[in-house]
Amino acid sequence: MIRTLVIDDEPLALQQLAAYTQKIPFLELVAQCQSAIEAQCIMNREQIDAIFIDINMPDVNGMDFVRSLSAPPIVVFTTAYSEYAVDGYKVEAVDYLLKPFSLDDFRRAASRVKKRYELENATLASSAAATRQEANDDNSLFLKTDHRVVRIDISNIIYVEGMSEYLKIYIEGQRPVITLLSMKKLEEHLPGHFLRIHRSYIVNMRKVHEVTKNRIVMDADTYLPVGDIYKESLSKYLADKYLGR
Repeated sequence: MIRTLVIDDEPLALQQLAAYTQKIPFLELVAQCQSAIEAQCIMNREQIDAIFIDINMPDVNGMDFVRSLSAPPIVVFTTAYSEYAVDGYKVEAVDYLLKPFSLDDFRRAASRVKKRYELENATLASSAAATRQEANDDNSLFLKTDHRVVRIDISNIIYVEGMSEYLKIYIEGQRPVITLLSMKKLEEHLPGHFLRIHRSYIVNMRKVHEVTKNRIVMDADTYLPVGDIYKESLSKYLADKYLGR
């Protein structure tokens, strides 16, 4: 599924974009926004693969918003003004929808989004495969995020939070990384001091400050729950490391 954001300051136009998106089986509507500022807030916390965005909006127009993104998702512009079409392609939009547009017009634009998405993912998969051996050799992971493959030092990972099909990886000294990956798959590539303590959490035990019966304290502001089915493995790990009577 291609995680999609629709953006338009006109409520009826936004409603139409949302309705059309929900009719395309390979698009997942994550949110609908009435401004670029609202869209930026969503993109800061969610993985977004594609956006359908109106150009003529108050405060920040759609063209300037896309130009401001360091790693923009796949873009389709919508507008009532045909003179923007050339500019739309200058920022590598995959399509341009001139209002009013039909469901068939939208479907054709969505198909272009799908082709670009599949091409980018094939390229990233090839890049990840080529670097996997290097990652194993130097205590690193290479993960896809925001249409890039980023390198992460395993030793810098603090903990991992599961969010449905995505993982949010908290790392020392930088913003969390969000990637499409399962907990099980990540566990296979982590050393023994990373422990699953809950269906939604993996922790680096070398970063833990305190352990109680039902939670783990990572720092003054971060408390993670311990799931019942993981208490035994946690107790065993602690018993192997414990010094005292």
